[in-house]
Amino acid sequence: MPETTPGNIEDDIRNMSFEEALAALERIVDDLEKGDVPLDQSIRIYERGEALKKHCDALLKAAEDKVEKIRLSRDGTPMGTEPLDGE
Repeated sequence: MPETTPGNIEDDIRNMSFEEALAALERIVDDLEKGDVPLDQSIRIYERGEALKKHCDALLKAAEDKVEKIRLSRDGTPMGTEPLDGE
């Protein structure tokens, strides 16, 4: 794994899709669970994992904000959609 600083961690992660970030986070968890990573490297990859988690959370929040709910008429038939937050 290349040397990372907080700035280039964020730059790298910012361009990842949700699926890419989640896969990278899963690899980090696997590496840390194995326990055969030196302490200094464990700290660096843990920090990267935190950044990946924040990125995934932000992407999920953005997706949730775009979700629309279906409006139903009085008889229960769909009559269109509106933003989830009612705006």
